[in-house]
Amino acid sequence: MDLQTLWFILIAVLFLGYFVLEGFDFGVGMLLPFLGRGKDREERARRRDAAVQTIGPVWDGNEVWLITAGGALFAAFPEWYATMFSGFYLPLLLILLALIVRGVALEWRTKVDTPRWRIYSDIGIGIGSWVPALLWGVAFANLVRGVPVDAARQIPSGLDGLVQLLTPFGLLGGLAFLAIFALHAVTFLGLKTAGPLRDDAHRLGRIIAAPVILIVGGFALWLQLAHGRPLTWIAVTVVLACLLAAVILLVRGRDGLAFSATFVAILGLGSLIFGAMFPYLMPTTLADGVSLDIWNSSSSDYTLTIMSWAALFLVPVVLVAQGWTYWSFRQRVRA
Repeated sequence: MDLQTLWFILIAVLFLGYFVLEGFDFGVGMLLPFLGRGKDREERARRRDAAVQTIGPVWDGNEVWLITAGGALFAAFPEWYATMFSGFYLPLLLILLALIVRGVALEWRTKVDTPRWRIYSDIGIGIGSWVPALLWGVAFANLVRGVPVDAARQIPSGLDGLVQLLTPFGLLGGLAFLAIFALHAVTFLGLKTAGPLRDDAHRLGRIIAAPVILIVGGFALWLQLAHGRPLTWIAVTVVLACLLAAVILLVRGRDGLAFSATFVAILGLGSLIFGAMFPYLMPTTLADGVSLDIWNSSSSDYTLTIMSWAALFLVPVVLVAQGWTYWSFRQRVRA
């Protein structure tokens, strides 16, 4: 295995780590308005407070995976970084602004103890959860499908560039990310909460189960049939099997196993995306354009070698630190 392939795999792992961990954070934010439906204002507020408590200690640590993935992408594949961050400027800016709004809302939600303030904060958490989840799905769907990279290794940016990404395939990718993150959050809340909030999570899980399977399964099959390869059928099978297993386990109250199933389903969907991309990073849709791949976009072997040794020592430290955080806050939250 050459260094370019190794770093493609490592960057894929970093993004998969981000999606499986930040996925339930996004999902909890998306589900906040639907918790405690039909109850009085105080009961709804208690349940939403408890839901936010489940992600409060870990959400910022989960975003470290995104920062690390972006840094690794910049160092290992600078041509990919330059083309993507300029051409995808507007969607990435919207993601960044939404994440800022979400972070501020989470940190300042308890600073003013009034119902109106918490409603505004919950709106910020919702916007900061729906927008990034949708746009990440749109972006990665287009990385698989291809974008108009010209001979100068540039793609249209601004509003025109954003509109070009909103193809049926791209939008379905965005909906698939929203759907699978919502189900992931349902299983997470079932695992991390007790009492009425856990019942709420199970109720929402039964409601969204069929649409999630249809949307995610439809996207996975479209991606496989249009852009996949024989080996990626394994990932498609894993995604569909784990989603079905998660729903069955959720109905039976096996929250830990249900969460594990959605965890693996997201890993499977991410593996399908990166497996379909390889060895391309940004395939072009132009006849006279240039497709970016892991060889024509990478840093020198010397740079990649130094990065590999650094990752060998630093990544285990990050894993241990984050594992300790999850272990320290493993107790269930009760509304």
